[in-house]
Amino acid sequence: MEKKTLDSQRTADGFSNLAAKVGMGADNLAAAASYDFNYITRNRQQLEAMWRGSWLVGVAVDAPAEDMTRAGVTINASLHPTDVDKLQVALMERGIWDGLTEAMRWGRLFGGAIAVLLIDGQKLSSPLRPDSVGKGQFKGILVLDRWMINASTNDLVQEYGPNLGKPEYYDVVADAPCLPTERIHYSRCVRFDGIPLPYFQRLGENLWGESVVERIYDRLTAFDSTTLGAAQLVYRAHLRVMKVEGYRQIVSQGGAALNGLAAQMTMMRQYQSNEGVTVIDKDDEFEALTYSFSGLSDVLMQFGEQMSGAVEVPLVRLFGQSPAGLSSSGESDLRTYYDGISKKQETRLRTPLRLIFEILCRSELNIEPPEGFNFTFNPLWLTSDKDRADIGASVTATVQAAYESGMIRLDTALKELRAVSRASGMWTNITDEEIEDAKDSPPPLPSSEGDDTEDKEPKDEHERYAPGA
Repeated sequence: MEKKTLDSQRTADGFSNLAAKVGMGADNLAAAASYDFNYITRNRQQLEAMWRGSWLVGVAVDAPAEDMTRAGVTINASLHPTDVDKLQVALMERGIWDGLTEAMRWGRLFGGAIAVLLIDGQKLSSPLRPDSVGKGQFKGILVLDRWMINASTNDLVQEYGPNLGKPEYYDVVADAPCLPTERIHYSRCVRFDGIPLPYFQRLGENLWGESVVERIYDRLTAFDSTTLGAAQLVYRAHLRVMKVEGYRQIVSQGGAALNGLAAQMTMMRQYQSNEGVTVIDKDDEFEALTYSFSGLSDVLMQFGEQMSGAVEVPLVRLFGQSPAGLSSSGESDLRTYYDGISKKQETRLRTPLRLIFEILCRSELNIEPPEGFNFTFNPLWLTSDKDRADIGASVTATVQAAYESGMIRLDTALKELRAVSRASGMWTNITDEEIEDAKDSPPPLPSSEGDDTEDKEPKDEHERYAPGA
């Protein structure tokens, strides 16, 4: 009996119907679709022109960077309130927030940027040792985008850690406005990439990331083309048509006949107004055509929603207006967007800020960061005054009940009240001295369960008429 051999066949996932020309691989228009590279990340001038000339590109690049630093941080450490205020003031005076925002902005636009920590009296090419920073040595940060520096693609970091495989040095170009031809060690830089790329694509970008504009380029051109096309329709919203007998002959002959026709048209335009009249020959025909804009707003909104999804910024933040609809206020979209910003703060800003605070403590306070030094990013979503009052009243009642029941001490109660002071707007003036003094306070007296003397019956007549009975 002969064995039947099965011919090898190529299979693919997905549905297709070759007879109906439906599906990928069939002879239809969809089968010709493909994705190509659009390397505008390498075109610095085009990116600059788009950022300067398109407000939409400006918002897409700037909004997330600005929102990540807009609300600041709350310092949680065993420091005197005056020292905490000094650190907060130093963040502003040294331009830390503005510098980090600028570095993230150029990182998103160009695909990469660094913020150089400026330590007075130290070589930029040497590794940074935070414990070597003295009083007043930290002068701020300098932002350099990827086109102002050359990353050392041959000298890569070999130490295990988050910087493994990244450039060890950054050489400032000769025509840079600051620190020309200087070599900067990676430990003195806070690096911000745009969109992370896979390894072989990263090699083509000199180990930098991708510009956020490159990924949204097709949606951006579609939105701008639609908007510009709608603007051009305004000029054609009201067209007037004049039918002249023998018009082609008049134009071909020229001379007095054509000049007379031109004079007639000029006369009509001169006297035609809201209250004017149009005088024509009895054999001529005049017609006004009006364009209907119905449905155009829906098309623009659809492209706007696609643009919003491409840049990951909600409509209410991107276009500065609330979306339409009976129950649509944009609040849920903003909350989702702020949650995404909070995640980016934790992944991209917390480690750089830890290093900056470690340097600030030594430069501004001349001390090492205390044990347990920490900070939290302030929320972007601000609660209303009524919600803050409700939070304050609820927390106060809970803490008071716990204290009166003897579960916590007075100093612990004061700490709990101060911990929620930013969210509640109350108890902001509790000082460390008051908390320290409260440690020696006696515990609260237990509340009486009720006096039963009123219901107590006297034992005898003498007790009934005794004084005070």
